[in-house]
Amino acid sequence: MKVLHLDTNHPVLIDQLQKIGIENDIDTVTDKAGIEEKMAHYQGIVIRSRFPIDKQFIDCATQLRFIARVGAGLENIDVAYAKKKGIELIAAPEGNRNAVAEHALGMLLSLFNKLQKGHREIQKGNWLREAHRGIELDGKTVGIIGYGNTGKAFAKKLRGFDVTVYCVDILNNVGDENATQVPLHILQEKSDVISLHTPQTPETISLIDASFVKACGRPFWLLNTARGKSVSSEALVKGLQSGAILGAGLDVLEYEKSSFESLFENSEMPEAFAYLLEAENVLLSPHVAGWTIESKKLLAETIVNKIKRIL
Repeated sequence: MKVLHLDTNHPVLIDQLQKIGIENDIDTVTDKAGIEEKMAHYQGIVIRSRFPIDKQFIDCATQLRFIARVGAGLENIDVAYAKKKGIELIAAPEGNRNAVAEHALGMLLSLFNKLQKGHREIQKGNWLREAHRGIELDGKTVGIIGYGNTGKAFAKKLRGFDVTVYCVDILNNVGDENATQVPLHILQEKSDVISLHTPQTPETISLIDASFVKACGRPFWLLNTARGKSVSSEALVKGLQSGAILGAGLDVLEYEKSSFESLFENSEMPEAFAYLLEAENVLLSPHVAGWTIESKKLLAETIVNKIKRIL
C-alpha cells in the first residue's frame, strides 16, 4: 500500500506506518491540481487542512481506500461522496481533546482574572490592583454546547471547581457525571459561561448570532475552541458592546482560511475583528488549542492505530 502525506506531522506517524509495510511519500508543496495528477497511484492519503478533498479530487484518486485527517473535524472533505465511493474516513478527535480542554480552561481563568490586561498595564509601568480585581469560577454555571470528545474533556477539567455544568448535544443521553444534559433554552437561560465544542456543519455556522445572544437569560462569557464560523463576529461585538457578553476567549475566528494556516482571504481587516483586537475583555489565540507538543504525537499515534484497524 502507498500512502501520500500532504502535511508535516509527528515522525511517529510515518515510522509506525513503515513498520507495518506501508510505503510513504511526502509532498507538502505541490498544489491541489498537481496532487490530483498523481493520486491514482495511492491507496491512502494523510492530510490536516491544506486544501479541500472535494469530488474532483476523489475522482482522481481511483485506488483510494482511506482519507486520514490528523485532527478532529472533516469539514474540508466531501464526506458524502467519499462514503459513496467506499472510502474510509479517519479522524483523531481523541488525540487533542485534553489539549483543547486545558486551553479552554486557561482562557476562562485568564479572562476572569484579567491577566492579559494586568500584564499590559505592568509593561506600561502601571501598578493598578483594584482595576484588576478578578472574579472566581466557583459558584458559576458553565454551559457546554457539543458534548463529544472535547466537550467531555472540558467538563472533566471543571470537576475541581464548585460549578454547575450543563451540556447540549444533537445526540440524546450523552450527559454524564460531569455534566447534565439539558435543552438549549435551559443552557441559555442559566449559563454564566458558554463554551463551544461543536464541529463545523450547516447547523453550527453562525450558531452564536444576535438571536442566540438575545435568548440568553443573563450576561455570559463566551469561549470558542471549536470552529470560527460558529460565532458571528458582528453579533459578538454587539454583545460585548451592550454588555450581553461579558468577555470572550477565541482560539478560532470567523475570518480564518479553511486551511486554518492564516487569516483573511484579502488584506482588508474586517471592522468587527479590529474591535476584537483592541477589546480588553477579549483573549485571542491562533487556532492552537489542540496544538500542544503532547497532542502532536498523540494525534499521529491515533491515526496510525485507526489505519491498522482497516487494513
